[in-house]
Amino acid sequence: MAITSGRPFGKARNDGAKMYAVSASPAFTALRPANTSTINHLPNFTHLRFSRRLCAGCHRSKGRHRLRKGGVRKGGSDGTDQQDFGGHPSTATAKVGYAVTKTKSSDGAVAIVATLDTKRAEASFVAEVIRSCGREIVFVDVGTSKDGAARSNDPAALLTVIGRNARASVNALHVDGRITAIVGIAGGKGSGVFGEAVADLPYGFPKLLVSSGRPALLADLAARSDIILYPTIVDLFGINGFTSRILRNAAVAIAAMRYEPQQPGSRRKIVAITAFGVTTPAVNHCVRLFSGHSIEAIVFPANGAGGRKMESLVDAGEFDAVLDLTTTELADEFLGGTATAGPERLTAAGRKGIPQLIAPGAVDMVNFGVPSSVPARFCDRKLYAHTPYTTLMRTTEDEIFEIGRVTAQKLAAAQGPSLVLWPSEGVSDYDREGGVFHDPAANRAWLAGLRSALPAFIQCQQLYCHINDPAFAEAAVGWIVHQVQNKETRDVDV
Repeated sequence: MAITSGRPFGKARNDGAKMYAVSASPAFTALRPANTSTINHLPNFTHLRFSRRLCAGCHRSKGRHRLRKGGVRKGGSDGTDQQDFGGHPSTATAKVGYAVTKTKSSDGAVAIVATLDTKRAEASFVAEVIRSCGREIVFVDVGTSKDGAARSNDPAALLTVIGRNARASVNALHVDGRITAIVGIAGGKGSGVFGEAVADLPYGFPKLLVSSGRPALLADLAARSDIILYPTIVDLFGINGFTSRILRNAAVAIAAMRYEPQQPGSRRKIVAITAFGVTTPAVNHCVRLFSGHSIEAIVFPANGAGGRKMESLVDAGEFDAVLDLTTTELADEFLGGTATAGPERLTAAGRKGIPQLIAPGAVDMVNFGVPSSVPARFCDRKLYAHTPYTTLMRTTEDEIFEIGRVTAQKLAAAQGPSLVLWPSEGVSDYDREGGVFHDPAANRAWLAGLRSALPAFIQCQQLYCHINDPAFAEAAVGWIVHQVQNKETRDVDV
């Protein structure tokens, strides 16, 4: 997608900065100066259509659209000229455009994502603070036009279109090296659009969302991305003594952040590892062993959000191998626990064809919240208060058999080297002799379920030790090290 800066329009600011309109459309070539009465047709910028015919029902010529009266709004609340790109009053419109203010900075621009039809004052306030910190600004307007979009018969579909186009626009700005940080200013709907807009930005790219949205919505965004959340608590209705504090802090924070991509060839081999509190001793030992081989280990908590993020980063090509030591999220997915990572868990490494080692870490338990949150159907089960806010439930033989079978089915699609290690003496700190969840028969059911569906080309090896014993970590790390350092030889026994 080409992103082309147009000619400057409007009056120059006292500091010499000018506004530029930029189109997300690959068909866009140039923007006429503001004192002209027409602009080239801007598909996906002036308006977004649900049909493929962009100008259906419009009485204006298909190739050109007149600006609304006035064309350029002089002296916006941020001290700059703002262009009104108009729209079609007969249909829902969704402006997904952006404008760039040029200042002297070598740190790249900060993108501000906001619905400028409702959050213009807040966005302008943040822009001025960021600009005072020496950074350039890119406005990404995800607002709906005042002449019909807000009254759309299908607002969910409209927001989906806006989010999709905003995502493409933000991706293009990132690929072109135009932006190195992004901040969103939003309520509930805008927060969802911001989550979609930044979905493809790399891990570590500064993403800050200032939002008055529902806590549950923000929690969902936090579970899917490394967005930095700044809840406003008060609603965003202009600049006042409360909102100015939040917005100023957010602006200063994002102005100080800058994404610096890793230089090709500069990184060590990287392995992803899954962990839980009850498998921490094993993970700690694995990390130390990998370090001795100059391999970087990135640990993900197997709490649902961690598993989802690991899968997405594996898909993005961030890792050379996966040591999936803690697959407890599969138990939560099967039994409705709070730590589910969704149905895509345990699929990305196989899809990418990178080495993966699987172990049944913490499959002896399912996670719930406070004791009263445990579903009534489990009231007679073996429960344990891990913390005042986390209640664990022991899995049964039948349940753990099915979890093992599902694990094998997922591994069957693997396109790269895979190995399963089964620790015969226990799968978590609570599953050892004398432990609250110690149940060797149930653990053997996991192994039986796995073998019932595991294809012949994937090995399953039993180790006569506990998962947290050093011997288990040494065996697991030894196999991974061999795979990433000796790609020409894949089949090796532990």
